This record gives sequence, C-alpha cells and structure tokens, in this order.
Amino acid sequence: MEAEEELQVASPIQNCVSTDYSLPRLRFDVPPHRTYHFRNQFITPSNPNNFLKAVKWSPDGSCFLTTSDDNTLRIFTLPDSETATLLDASQSDDDSFAASLVMSEGEPIHDFCWYPYMSASDPVTNVFATTTRDHPIHLWDATSGQLRCTYRAYDNMDEITTAFSVAFNPAGTKIFAGYNKCIRMFDLHRPGRDFELYSTAKDKKEGQTGIISAIAFSPSHTGMLALGSYSQTTGIYREDNMELLYVLHGQEGGITHVQFSRDGNYLYTGGRKDPYILCWDVRKAVDCVFKLYRSSESTNQRILFDIDPSGQHLGTGGQDGLVHIYNLQTGQWVSGFQAALGLIIATPA
Repeated sequence: MEAEEELQVASPIQNCVSTDYSLPRLRFDVPPHRTYHFRNQFITPSNPNNFLKAVKWSPDGSCFLTTSDDNTLRIFTLPDSETATLLDASQSDDDSFAASLVMSEGEPIHDFCWYPYMSASDPVTNVFATTTRDHPIHLWDATSGQLRCTYRAYDNMDEITTAFSVAFNPAGTKIFAGYNKCIRMFDLHRPGRDFELYSTAKDKKEGQTGIISAIAFSPSHTGMLALGSYSQTTGIYREDNMELLYVLHGQEGGITHVQFSRDGNYLYTGGRKDPYILCWDVRKAVDCVFKLYRSSESTNQRILFDIDPSGQHLGTGGQDGLVHIYNLQTGQWVSGFQAALGLIIATPA
C-alpha cells in the first residue's frame, strides 16, 4: 500500500497555559482541527503517484522537513501568526503555503535527521543529514538549501556503501550511521572518508545481524543508544565504546523505529508488518512492559511515532488513516481520530 500523498498538520492543543516555558495542555476530549494542508506541491504531471515517506519537526519548532517518493526534501517554515494570511484548511483543497526550500537527491532517501541544536536563527546550526541509496551521507544547509559536505563509507572493494539509518549523537559532535551488521561513526567536523567502524554481529549467540535500520540515543545522559535491525532485534549499547549491553527480542517484523522515553527509562520499538509498538524498561530489559496497537500488519512502509514534550503520551498512525494516542504511564488508549483516508507515515509531536 502506498503512503497517503497528503500532508496534514493537525493541532490537538487547546487552551495553552500562558506561563513562560510551560508546556501546552493537550485535550483529548475534543477532536483536533486541521490547521494546515499540503498536497498539490507533492503531485506533478510527471509524477502523479508521488507520496510522502516521512516528516520531522525541527528541534526549534520553526519548520518541518519532509521526504517523498520523488527523492525530494521539502522544508515548510511556519508562517508568522501575526502577519500570515492562511487558507481555511478545513474547507480548501489548496495548499496552506509553499515550501520554503526544495532539495533533490539522486536516489531514494533511506533516512534523515536534524542537527540536535538546530536553530533557524543561527545558520551554523541550521543543518540536517540524509542518507540515500548509492550515495554518501549528505549534510544539507537548511538556510540556503545547499549541500555543505559529505561523509563517505567504502566497502572492501573501495566502493561507496550506503547507510540505511543516520543520527547525531546527543553532543552533536558525531554522526552515527547504520549499515549491514555494523555501525560507522563520523566526526561531524571532519567530512570525507574517515570513520570508526564497529561490528554489531559478534557471533551466533549474541550481537545483531542484518541491516541496522534505526538509531536512537537516550536523552538522560546515560551514554546509551539503541540500534534497531531488520533482523527483528533491538540492541542497547554504550555510546563511548559501542559495548553491547543486551539485545531485545519480540518484534514480529524488522525494526523501523526506536525511541527512548523523555526520562530515558523506557524504550519504544516498532517494526514493519507488525501491529504493535513495544515498550521496554531498559533498567530491567527482561520482558515487554506493554504493547500499543496500530494498524500496520501488511505494509513495509516505515511508520514513525512520537512522544509529546511532557513525556506522558505517544501518538502513532497506521494503515487505516487513524491516529491513536496512548497514555505512557498506563499503556492505555486515550483517544483517536481519523486524519487521512490512507496510510499515515508519521505523527511528530
């Protein structure tokens, strides 16, 4: 099934508290209203079947970045609420506003990520990384749309090998990239072909085989990171020396997304052709704490989920066009709404 080709930004935020630095209060007793709508920019006469693959908010919340089947990256910068004249997204089929930047890659985009300290007001930090089939890792300038530099990995035949996942470490000094049965670490300030290589396949009884398809770092400064593999396993490692701490088993499909809770005590994993997001207590790592359902039994599409800033709720889409909200303290379903007619590939908080 192809992903839904419309991009919709829905807002469940109601009655936000006005105190400085306070988090918005989310209400789930009323359905969210559609704030923005984007479709026409993704559909062209030359590519009428183009569809979205992923969307991620920037760390400073000023814009969001999308990838689509036409191998194109688009940045949508939120308009100034005081001066912008927006269309009524609930009534119009026109796009709410145009992408501020459009960048093309030569091949399908496997993964992308924002620099963790990105700020649109600081051009030095306003960057993101992408990994594309048969290409090196690219570092893009999100101010100008220009390619800043590349990070290249080579195989034993001295040919470029492709990363399938990419992430910045919490300090923002290194790029971690996932390959087949290994991780390569690049120094952000040293573009080129210099990297550290760590194998994830130790032997038949331990380690991770397969393609490393997802990477996440613990936000609690514990120095841990999680690696998801298409071999249906998730490994927990130490960041400083890539020592394998333990391996989690239980996902029915290849891992496509891993994410730590805000306090770093729990890890959430999701896989392709797997209807459940699994919650793990990384302090125990023995059994799955609970499972969160979503409709994704028959798609290989990477379906992203996200946790709200308070760390209390997780949102996920699915094949049925529904967005589900779960309480992470209890694992119970809280709310849901119909956001699209087809597959929802991301619910970024």
